[in-house]
This record gives sequence, structure tokens and C-alpha cells, in this order.
Amino acid sequence: MTSSLALSITTFIYGAAASAYICGWIFKKNFMNHSGTFLTIMALAINTVGISLRWIESYELGIGHAPLSNLYESLVFFSWTIAAIYLSIEYRYKNKTIGAFAMPLAFMSLAYASLPSINNDIQPLIPALKSNWLIAHVFTCFLGYAGFAVAFGLSTMFLMKSKDTSRFSHLLPDDTMIDELTYQMIMFGFLFLTAGIITGAVWANSAWGAYWSWDPKETWSLITWFIYATVIHARLMRGWSGRRIAWISILGFCAVLFTYFGVNLLPGLHSYGK
Repeated sequence: MTSSLALSITTFIYGAAASAYICGWIFKKNFMNHSGTFLTIMALAINTVGISLRWIESYELGIGHAPLSNLYESLVFFSWTIAAIYLSIEYRYKNKTIGAFAMPLAFMSLAYASLPSINNDIQPLIPALKSNWLIAHVFTCFLGYAGFAVAFGLSTMFLMKSKDTSRFSHLLPDDTMIDELTYQMIMFGFLFLTAGIITGAVWANSAWGAYWSWDPKETWSLITWFIYATVIHARLMRGWSGRRIAWISILGFCAVLFTYFGVNLLPGLHSYGK
């Protein structure tokens, strides 16, 4: 089995898992929810195999680096982190409805990576990027992004729950639980994004001789950091909760998406989109 085949299979299983969770939520069928959990575990396992195979293939090609160096590989890893974090939440809170809002994000990430316009070739690193900091920087950043992605799904749930006209609001978890879990995911994402910015600065200094160069990716990472810092400050110092936190969480995830995808359209040192 090749990494491409494993990851193609994973895409379909993530899609099936998302569909199962959505059907379980709408039709209140426990067997669909259980099927979603089983499919998510299976997809995460095959996703792990796909990442491992791609790592091995890179060494067979004489390139030899962690599969975290381009847009395709980052999307694959993004899906993996979302699924892993979601399963941890499901195990702790025993609530499968969250899967209807989290797993579609994992599926869409890997489905986007499967588009013909996304180059999935294993490519050598440029000399400046050949560093052990690669794994630390990308791993922490994408754990942060995944935490924010799950927080986005939870925020959507909260706004749907608080809207009286929603047909399915009564099928969602309690407001307090969603609100608290959203904040926890924001805290989780914020801590790892902070670690990602720090490791990135250290890596940049070793690669280019400067900790910070106001590259578009760096600038928007800082903007994203400030948005989520505002959420945490408002929660701790002002006692904000509910809809206000949910809306800022959604705004923050929009900033995450622009940091991830939008800045690739701008000239800079980061070249995930290339």
C-alpha cells in the first residue's frame, strides 16, 4: 500500500464518519453515532499509516524529512489532529453529537488535499528549512489550529442551540457544556499556537538570522494570536460567555484560515501554497 492510496481511503472514511454523526444527530439514532465513532477510529488509524508511509517513501527517494513540508502534507496532518482531538473529547464527555460539527472539518481538509490542483509530490526541503525545528514548529501550530477548528464547530453548535427557530437545537448538548468546552478548546489552541510561534521564531533565527521578519504568515499568526488572547481576556477579566465568545471564536477561526491559506497568495518566506 502506498501513502496516496491510504490517504485516499482515509478521505472516504472521514466523509462516512461525518455523515454518520450528522445522521445520528438529526435522526437520533444511536447506532449511527456508534458507527461514526468506529469509522473515525478507523480513519485516524489509516491516516496515521498514510503519514508513516509517506515519511518512509521520502527516505526511499533520498529526501528524508517529516511529511510536514508542503500544503498537501499539512492538510493531511491537519485532518489527523482534528480527528485525534475530537476522539479525546468524545471519550471524555461521552457526547457524540459534537462529531457532527467536528468531523466534517477533518473530511473537508483531506478532501481539499485530494484536489488535482494540490501538488502531492514528495519534495526536498530547501537548505534553510532542513532543521529539527520543522517537526516542533509544524506539530505545535497544527495542534493549535485543530483546537481552534473544534472550537469553531462548538461555537456553531452554541449559536444554533441559542437560536429558537432552529429545528435541531433541542438535539444539541447543554449550553453550559458547549460554552465551557469551547473555552477549553480555545485555551488548548492558544497554548499550542503560542508554542508554534516561539518555535517558529527560533527556527527562523537559525535559518535566516532573525527571530521575526514580519513575513505575511508571521504577521497573521500574530493577529490570530491576539484575537484568541482577546477571547481569553474577556472570559477571565470580563466574565464573557455564550454568544459573544462564540462569535469571537468564529472570527478567530476565519483568521486561522486566512493565516493558513490566504497568506500563501502573498509574497513571503513561507511557501505552503507553492
